[in-house]
Amino acid sequence: MSGQRSSHPGAACPIARASSVVGDRWILLIMRNATLGMTRFDAFRSELGIADNILSNRLGRLLDAGLLTRVPYRDESGRGRHEYRLTAAGADLLPVLNALAAWGEAHTSPAEPAEPMRVLHSVCGHTLDACRFCENCGREAVRGEIAWLRPWRSPEPVALADAALEPAR
Repeated sequence: MSGQRSSHPGAACPIARASSVVGDRWILLIMRNATLGMTRFDAFRSELGIADNILSNRLGRLLDAGLLTRVPYRDESGRGRHEYRLTAAGADLLPVLNALAAWGEAHTSPAEPAEPMRVLHSVCGHTLDACRFCENCGREAVRGEIAWLRPWRSPEPVALADAALEPAR
């Protein structure tokens, strides 16, 4: 996708409407990182290798769409800054991100061989299916019990971030 906004934000088709919000590679990667708990502009920029103007634009789009909220904080020098935290709508993208990961594992190949990403039930450590149902312990995992294991990054699973308590602006 070129990064341009889709012309389908009010379409009857929910896939068209959703793609007008998240149908951009930078948006999906920002949401992946926010799902893992990343909140600060500099961290997104450093991790993604994204230009400031593009990152500012995409964060603005995510704020406007209600997927992220901005929360003030003071940096080490006392300067006022903002963090970007998931809203409930942003947290609800988890099944989409998990489905994209599964599709990517099934239909694409990494440049270097790598162990596959796994979605884990942190309670028992077993892999979850797409419905978040744990066949090992027989229950559906809630968000606070889900972790991503990305072995090419770390041997340790990473718990997912919770949604911010503040309402989206």
